[in-house]
Amino acid sequence: MTTLAARRAQVPLRLAVTVGAVLWLVAWLLALPASTWAAFEVLGLDQASQLGQAVAFFLFDVPKVLLLLTGIVTLVSFLRSYVSPERVRRALAGRNAVVGTAAAAGFGIVTPFCSCSAVPLFIGFLEAGVPLGVTFAFLVASPMVNEVAIVLLWGLVGPQLTIAYVVAGLVVAVFAGLLIGRLGLERYVEDYVWKIRAGSVAVDFKPTLADRTRDAWRSTLDIVGRVWPYVIVGIGVGALIHGFVPTDLVVQVGGRGDPLAVPALVALGVPLYSNAAGTIPIIEALLGKGLPVGSALAFMMAITALSLPEMVILRKVMKPRLLATFAGTVAVGIVVIGYLFNWLAA
Repeated sequence: MTTLAARRAQVPLRLAVTVGAVLWLVAWLLALPASTWAAFEVLGLDQASQLGQAVAFFLFDVPKVLLLLTGIVTLVSFLRSYVSPERVRRALAGRNAVVGTAAAAGFGIVTPFCSCSAVPLFIGFLEAGVPLGVTFAFLVASPMVNEVAIVLLWGLVGPQLTIAYVVAGLVVAVFAGLLIGRLGLERYVEDYVWKIRAGSVAVDFKPTLADRTRDAWRSTLDIVGRVWPYVIVGIGVGALIHGFVPTDLVVQVGGRGDPLAVPALVALGVPLYSNAAGTIPIIEALLGKGLPVGSALAFMMAITALSLPEMVILRKVMKPRLLATFAGTVAVGIVVIGYLFNWLAA
């Protein structure tokens, strides 16, 4: 095919991508007003009621999360086609456990991915030969800490708490990665993930832009088709918490005099769904009501790193024992961080 013919062949593809991107953006911008209109105008719910808030949250978060899931998985799958597995292997897998795990956690902080990208990233890392523990360090750090959250947190609560948050996130990610790496749990990764890796042989073939786009979209349809029911269930639970659990209750649960306050807040944060930036206004309000710093950090990290939607998404690539080990390890790390910062701030 000549260069001119190849360019002409790409015109329909570029048009389809452009139209799809515009429709995605329009749907994203309309999600909030549409959910508000549906909850309070169509259904006639009271905006000040707990039921109204819960329904509005659900109607907004379902399209928002599914749009994020579709958009980010497509983008990540597309970008993965440009990253050679051998390059990733050299960058991470060739280092010793501590250095590789710390590097993966640091990479997660500067990579703006949320839990929606967990499945393609998990498969991509293992496909590249990156050890399981190193992969987990990235999966913990990426949703928990990102540059947007750092900027917002710095402006709202100052540099000290921001630096403490970043350090705490790194410590939890590295701890989780090192521990899981030592346990040898590779057999608890779902079998189809290893089949994908085994099928990824090195060939002398450079895919075209059209090939990369089509493959990314097929991957997106497969992944979203597997996980969307679980995401909706997770958002439903989060909506109930959002509408019927007031912030005053969170402060009561995390009171200074209760020795079990930190693990209670971690358990309370799991059903909620938000990214790190989205939790910052909530954390600011809780700090203003007297919630201790360590308890606030633990609550924030539980929402971002242990959210129920992320757990149900990760279940598609992990067997229950590995998923439970991952969640338990991260939870223990977060609880320890909470207690430590409460003690330091006392």
